[in-house]
Amino acid sequence: MLKTFKALRANGVIGINERNVAYVSALNPRKFLNRVDDKLLTKQLVEPAGIPAPALYGVIENARDMKRLEEFIGHPDGFVIKPAQGSQGKGIVVVEGPLKGGWRLSSGKRIDLDAMKFQINNMISGMYSLGGQPDRALIEYRVKFDDVFGKVSFRGVPDIRLIVLKGIPVFAMLRLPTAESDGKANLHKGGVGAGIDLATGRTMQAMQHDKFVEIHPDTAHPLEDIQTPYWDEILLMAAKSYEVTELGYIGVDVVLDREKGPLLLELNARPGISIQIANRKGMRFVLEKAMALGDEARTPEERVAIAKTLSDAAPVKPGKLEPAVS
Repeated sequence: MLKTFKALRANGVIGINERNVAYVSALNPRKFLNRVDDKLLTKQLVEPAGIPAPALYGVIENARDMKRLEEFIGHPDGFVIKPAQGSQGKGIVVVEGPLKGGWRLSSGKRIDLDAMKFQINNMISGMYSLGGQPDRALIEYRVKFDDVFGKVSFRGVPDIRLIVLKGIPVFAMLRLPTAESDGKANLHKGGVGAGIDLATGRTMQAMQHDKFVEIHPDTAHPLEDIQTPYWDEILLMAAKSYEVTELGYIGVDVVLDREKGPLLLELNARPGISIQIANRKGMRFVLEKAMALGDEARTPEERVAIAKTLSDAAPVKPGKLEPAVS
């Protein structure tokens, strides 16, 4: 066990405790956490800063708001309903369009108005919120999947997760839906994570269930060397999030829409560490370098340029990182 621990440290791997103490607690003032924990507040902050996000159709907080539900959902191309303070994708309803007096969900199932109201009531009661506190339901634009990742996705919408330290994007991965994850880009449910080279935006290698994989489990398509479109724009969006949130260590989730390009899906003040496996590289040395560089005031554009220099460290040999997040 001691040898394993020393090997992980030698490869720069950080664990949850180190992430929490050295980065989350040290760099994220509690008074600003609501800027990312509350998705409605996030939207209100990012759009004036020039960070595009899915359009908001309506907010439901009580029975009076519920009377406007049919007005909010009157979009033939579909919509998304999500809890404002939810996490890990829990409670989200993705509606693709009308179907036989109701609506068709992304799963292919039908939902009627009463079932939709029931789900919204669950959201506002706090069923999915942090700490179980009363919440609001957001109704917003449904992202139209850009098929650039079509060969490595199963049904759902892939997203790009970036870790940003003091405004410098330091790690990135492409998260891909699978049949096992029920079409969601959720690594905890069996989605695939592919590490992205910061300098180029191309995928390098991938993981599922904290183990290295070379092909998508459902499409059998190779996961390496896939170019992420709009890469410079995505990096700039991530860098700009620092000024908006005033949080020094965050996860930034971006989706690609076939009509609108990259959109900010959400921000996270406690991003996970499995991104190390997807990149076959521990985070410590990169984070330490970015910590030193990030103390100087720079524009988002300058921080993006710095980010592209952080890919120099060679990846470790396969298998070295697997015990890190078991």
